[in-house]
Amino acid sequence: MTGVPQWAYAAALAGLPLQTHTRLRRLLSLGSPEEMWNAITERSAPVPGVSADVMSVWRSTEQDAARRMEDLCRSKNIHVCVRGDAMYPDPLISDPRAPAVLFALGTLHPFTHRRVGIIGTRLATQSGRHFARVLGEQLTAENVSVVSGLARGIDVEAHLGSLRTERGAPPIAVVAGGPDVVYPREHESVWRNVVERGVILSEFPPGAPPEPYKFPLRNRILAALSEVLIVVESRSTGGSMTTVREAMKRDITVMAVPGSPHIKPSEGTNDLLRDGCAPVTCVDDVLVALGLDTRRVVKGHDGRTPPSAVGLRILDVMENLPRTVDEVALLAGMSVVDVAVSLGSLEAQGWVAQSDGWWEALTR
Repeated sequence: MTGVPQWAYAAALAGLPLQTHTRLRRLLSLGSPEEMWNAITERSAPVPGVSADVMSVWRSTEQDAARRMEDLCRSKNIHVCVRGDAMYPDPLISDPRAPAVLFALGTLHPFTHRRVGIIGTRLATQSGRHFARVLGEQLTAENVSVVSGLARGIDVEAHLGSLRTERGAPPIAVVAGGPDVVYPREHESVWRNVVERGVILSEFPPGAPPEPYKFPLRNRILAALSEVLIVVESRSTGGSMTTVREAMKRDITVMAVPGSPHIKPSEGTNDLLRDGCAPVTCVDDVLVALGLDTRRVVKGHDGRTPPSAVGLRILDVMENLPRTVDEVALLAGMSVVDVAVSLGSLEAQGWVAQSDGWWEALTR
């Protein structure tokens, strides 16, 4: 198709059925978005690392779907940010699980500000809601962008607070459906205000519903965008703790608001405090934490543990292509057992990812 920009092909690839962020990253490592789109829709040779069953589903896609995706994004003023492009958010560039494609509604300027994630339970107490609202307002006034998920409870209160001040840093929201799909519906007004003042991000294309499996995926992006992550209220299990784990994987500072030991919404935050997280009792606690931890202000900082000499050897032979363990062993001149052990270590460090028996280097 003539005249279709590369970002539209990338957006169309992101919208394929059965698509995952690992598959999408793999596709875009093999060629340009247009080349990979044509390889799928023109039913040419198999795509390395994609199973025959998935390819069978993908090849039922009409080729002009990329054109339709372009028209849809333009009509809704949705920016498509492809990893490696200038518009892609700086804080995610070096993240090992960063989305290959992001859909943004609003402005991309918020990523020039300091960023604090504020999360918590949907079933928050009134005092928890109030604290989140005040903290969001005070951080915004201090020119710190509030990052949250626009969910009921603590998340939306933090953004309501950030919107109460006319000046300050713009808000950042990360959602589990398309950036144009308001969820829950009662948040339509705050959703619109966040778009006007800041940005709503998603790795899912416009119109995508917020299905349950997408929320944990959303949480990894929310964590990766935060320099400090604050849990206001949370039970000991649930979505907030998923985000906490994603933050800890990235060595991002996690802080918690102390609460009564007699109420369920404080179970998780008190557990975090017991395990060594710093407390938040006022905005100054957060500002001090930001002042002490400035690593993520530097563009392109890679917080992963450097691979060993053997790990570097394996990453070099993988050449950013999907490989099986046997292929890596053959190319590296190593035993299959040694390669399997090394790949496990590299995966734990965030240097490789595995899907359906195919390994991919995350070095781009």
